[in-house]
Amino acid sequence: MLVLTSPDFNPGETIPQRFTCDGDNVSPAFRWTGLPEGTQQLLLVCDDPDAPGGVFHHWAAWGFDADSGFLHAGFGPESLEPGFSQAVNDFGKPGYAGPCPPEGDAPHSYHFRLSALNEPITAAAPGATVEEIIALAQPKVIEFTELVGIYGR
Repeated sequence: MLVLTSPDFNPGETIPQRFTCDGDNVSPAFRWTGLPEGTQQLLLVCDDPDAPGGVFHHWAAWGFDADSGFLHAGFGPESLEPGFSQAVNDFGKPGYAGPCPPEGDAPHSYHFRLSALNEPITAAAPGATVEEIIALAQPKVIEFTELVGIYGR
């Protein structure tokens, strides 16, 4: 069974400010176990389903080493790493953009979803959006899991 955890926050807990727009606006670290047989690539997506206009896409990353079992913290807007791809988020920038709910809203839930894919994402155009990457990956998903954190301002 695929399991996603973070050394930076536990399921259902508040995401530390460092990983939000009020802090350094960089991604938390993640660990995973239980990769299903046939996994060729992983896709990590962060969405906010509580956003006022509907689901807001904060991040999609793929092409990192699935067998390593971890992804270090610190990816920010437009971070570049060899062999690692990041989509354009709903802020209109490539890379990670942390939780940034409207001030005064009830805390939002942020869903970090890790999907094991049976083949790599190869048809992504430069500048592809998170939504486009999710659509390309959908038919390739073998299994997925989520880690949900919350954040309010």
